[in-house]
Amino acid sequence: MLLDPWSRRGRLPLNGPLERASVDPTTLSFLTGLLGLAAAFILFQFVLTPVVLVFQIAMAEGGLSVEALGSPEQLMATYTRELVLSNSIGQVMGLAIPALLAARLHSSEWVEYLRLRGVDGRLLILALVGVAGLQPVTQWLAEINRQLPLPETLRLVEQSQLELIQRVLESELGLAFNLVMLALVPGLCEEILFRGYAQRQFERGAGVIGGIVLSGLLFGLYHLRLSQVLPLVMLGLYMAYLAWRTGSLIPAIAVHMAHNGLAVISAWYVQGQPNYDLQTLEQASMPWYAVLLGFVIVGGVLYIMHTLAPRLRET
Repeated sequence: MLLDPWSRRGRLPLNGPLERASVDPTTLSFLTGLLGLAAAFILFQFVLTPVVLVFQIAMAEGGLSVEALGSPEQLMATYTRELVLSNSIGQVMGLAIPALLAARLHSSEWVEYLRLRGVDGRLLILALVGVAGLQPVTQWLAEINRQLPLPETLRLVEQSQLELIQRVLESELGLAFNLVMLALVPGLCEEILFRGYAQRQFERGAGVIGGIVLSGLLFGLYHLRLSQVLPLVMLGLYMAYLAWRTGSLIPAIAVHMAHNGLAVISAWYVQGQPNYDLQTLEQASMPWYAVLLGFVIVGGVLYIMHTLAPRLRET
């Protein structure tokens, strides 16, 4: 049995096929957590997303040809909508669904195993207040991150990612479409995988603190944007804490969606201003007093939540 104070009975059954393996439980938890993330990443990035993209192009062209694929720049310019859709479909099929299936291999109560349960509205509001305070902090960390030396090849990869995002925002797909594809889908799918499945496994293998730290660190590295790894790790740690402290994945999902949504709306607004661009927005400097206020807000949210959540759980 797995102790879970937020469960109705205070524990969850470990009666899935993987739990019957003749492997030390701690080792099993680490392996399944790491291998689950690696397999989902490969499935999403290198299998499902490219296959769905090629299928969409073939359908649009009435048949696939080498000319239709073209160069990366031509793909971004011609098939922007298809790129975004294939990325979202890849996240659903490569990140969320495998995490749901993997949880079933551990427990018959796989929904609760993934912490897919309701949450008190007060904790949800606190979590969203915290993400507002987190914005200047992550922007400040991004400034520090940019000072770190990075190989030129990595900078070129990240530049292509930024160009794709800029093309999406400049296209006629609409703000609502962008919010769904860039905020709602990643917020749901990545949280089911990272805070739902992987964090649960890491907590079983390394305890609560180890689970939170591993979940946050790997979330930052997963995005393959080393120039943004510090703010992504900070965001990952915050969402990992929320999942554990509230016993629910809902606050982490809401925070993830809100964070991405704010970025999409800000970039969409900046695109309409002649004196700014997406590069300027990413590299904007954050005043020290805004960073300090952000730390105060996040610290206050964490303190209140840390004391409030156990009382709500008891009632």
